[in-house]
Amino acid sequence: MIEPAELAAIAGRRDLPVLVATGLTKRFGQTEALRGVDFSLCRGEVVAVMGPSGSGKSTLLHCLAGILPPDGGSVTFAGTRIDDLGESARSKLRRSSFGFVFQFGQLVSELSALENVSLPLLLNGSRRSDAEAVAAEWFPRLGLAGMERRRPGEMSGGQAQRVAVARALVTQPSIVFADEPTGALDTIAGEQVMELLTSAAAHQNTGVLLVTHEPRVAAFAQREIVVRDGRVSGADR
Repeated sequence: MIEPAELAAIAGRRDLPVLVATGLTKRFGQTEALRGVDFSLCRGEVVAVMGPSGSGKSTLLHCLAGILPPDGGSVTFAGTRIDDLGESARSKLRRSSFGFVFQFGQLVSELSALENVSLPLLLNGSRRSDAEAVAAEWFPRLGLAGMERRRPGEMSGGQAQRVAVARALVTQPSIVFADEPTGALDTIAGEQVMELLTSAAAHQNTGVLLVTHEPRVAAFAQREIVVRDGRVSGADR
């Protein structure tokens, strides 16, 4: 196992893929969701994953993020193979090195916006005062100044999704996995969220894996791949 300091050094290099998948397969019953997928992502790169419903897009994201173990193939993050790690080790990796943005945000409704953004830092062992101080810095950056104490139900869909973006980026992760992050938003709010996500990720050299079925959202990526019947094809922009 690579030591944390060495892993961080590898993960911070733009010239090396930080995430590499080779020959990924995944089956659900008789359905082959992934059929020998190869994929790589560098720090600071935004890659859009497109394809029809049921093509395997979300399954690919879940396998790359260590949420689902693949049935075959390998997933390597910063030089360390993660597909054969135990659930505890994968959970720790997701807390420390990965961020997530989902279609409906999945914010904790009982918590304020500030508490939601602070949550990943608290789970990683930060003191509450320190975590909230770091989290508070994101609100003016994302056009949310003054909304720190509002709960998700007191915000618009676009505002709540910007809180979800802040929560994903607050730990300065190596990769953000975004699964249909604009799917529940109107066009204007969706474009605002994507502009904020991609610019903030670029600022801190974070790779973004973006699952979407919308070409206008995929246009924010530097590279696009298409998943169809569990296989991947793609081209650079």
